Amino acid sequence: MASANAPKTSWADDVDELETPKVEDYVDENGVRTTVEYIINDEGKKVKVTKKIKRVLQKAVVDHSVAERKTWAKFGQEKGNKAGPDRATTTVGENVYLKLSPGNKSSEPEPTAEQAVKANLAKAGAGKVVCRLCKGDHFTAKCPYKESLSGLDGADTPPLGLDDTGTPAEPAAAAPAATTGGKYVPPSMRGGGRGPGEAMGRPGGSRDDLPTLRVTNISEDTQENDLRDLFGVFGRVARVYVGRDRETGAGKGFAFVSFEEKSAAQKAMEKMHGRGYDNLILNIQWSQPREQR
Repeated sequence: MASANAPKTSWADDVDELETPKVEDYVDENGVRTTVEYIINDEGKKVKVTKKIKRVLQKAVVDHSVAERKTWAKFGQEKGNKAGPDRATTTVGENVYLKLSPGNKSSEPEPTAEQAVKANLAKAGAGKVVCRLCKGDHFTAKCPYKESLSGLDGADTPPLGLDDTGTPAEPAAAAPAATTGGKYVPPSMRGGGRGPGEAMGRPGGSRDDLPTLRVTNISEDTQENDLRDLFGVFGRVARVYVGRDRETGAGKGFAFVSFEEKSAAQKAMEKMHGRGYDNLILNIQWSQPREQR
């Protein structure tokens, strides 16, 4: 009677499921780690996967703070474990180095020399490039109709020695030498120009004629506007020159400040000589005139 009251069981309960073997992991005498595991592939079959890994010690020079951080004691759930990453929870990959670049300019086509010149002219406000032959938007030297239109360039000008009516023209008065041959003519030889030996500089004379102070012991970061603001309280400053290195552009520690009035320069030298500026003590003297070459 007891067997009659027993619940019926399914036939599947009598079949023992095959237990999947555990992952085998061991290291041989050569230092090769072998990992054996069993997985089910896409076809539903159980396959055996064997992985062999050989570790190679590589030494690298790192920052002191990085090496010290690797020896820190672990905390939380990893407290008490040995130093270094745990293979059960961490996958160590290759180092990926970050390379910063201003942008991907390879896809942008570089402008040609003609386009660059046109862009510079447009920025400078010089107007549009116009060909003298065909009036196109390109240079005359690169005109496609240069061979056929070359004789039309001077068609509007009458021949030499004839006026517009075709009669011989009277010889004009002595023309300035600046219009002959398109050559450069010095201002002293131009009609109505300056006299020989007269300078082309400012009306008051050259910069050596201005009362100029030589300021030394200034920092490399001092700019012209800084000195103009510093000495501008004593009078009108005509010019400021800061000595700089030609290659690096850094200041050499000296400058020249020119005033329009000598009294203002004298007052600036008396007040600013020996004064501290930018953590340095200024040394101000009268500038000596340059030697004649």
